[in-house]
Amino acid sequence: MFPIRDHNPSDKTPFVTYALIATNIVVFLGYWPLFTDDRRLAQFFFEWAMIPENISVGRNLYSLLTSMFLHAGFWHLAGNMLFLWIFGDNLEEDLGHVGFLIFYLASGVGAGLVHVLAAPWSAVPTVGASGAIAGVMGAYLLLYPKARVDVLLIFIVFFKIFPVPAWVMLGIWFGLQLLNGFGTPTEGGGVAYWAHIGGFVIGFLWVIPLWLKRGGRGYWQRTDGHPNHPPAEYVLNKSRVPTIRRIK
Repeated sequence: MFPIRDHNPSDKTPFVTYALIATNIVVFLGYWPLFTDDRRLAQFFFEWAMIPENISVGRNLYSLLTSMFLHAGFWHLAGNMLFLWIFGDNLEEDLGHVGFLIFYLASGVGAGLVHVLAAPWSAVPTVGASGAIAGVMGAYLLLYPKARVDVLLIFIVFFKIFPVPAWVMLGIWFGLQLLNGFGTPTEGGGVAYWAHIGGFVIGFLWVIPLWLKRGGRGYWQRTDGHPNHPPAEYVLNKSRVPTIRRIK
């Protein structure tokens, strides 16, 4: 089950969101050939990925930033960019282009530091924009808890798209991060759940002043948790494939 779009259109072009997506793709294509050589790929990641034990001793601090633009494979990149594309435009409109860029980078760096706190002596390279994007999701949850998000459910050969409130989708996602964060050894490899948790909380806290400025709970009451503009409506086009009647 994963989101494919929301019903929360933005009125302004999200230039920073598009630029971040493009940058992540271009960077990934730049080292894509290294995936055929495990040794060279490992050397690349040990140089540019965030390694907690390095950060703990004050080494390669730049990797807190560079690791946000690296991904461990095509599907890792595709999943992260999908989430950024769905939720990033609204936050960029709310925070402004420069404000959103600062917010995104701060969420990513903060998420990396939370991961370091959870596993300070881990030697496993950490890559991905997930922490920064988790910050976007946390902020989205506070500002638009009832915005509709279309979710694709796949179960063996059955699949269906259906809308759910943002708080349901984002709440389930965050709950799974907490469950896995407490249930997975922090020093091992795999998913950096605590980076996701840290980024989400940072993003949520970051936009509290904006939420309060809009009226806090009063803002929720005025909008009922929905965006303060009409939702986007998606209509599936009727198939042009001609229908052939069954011959008895």
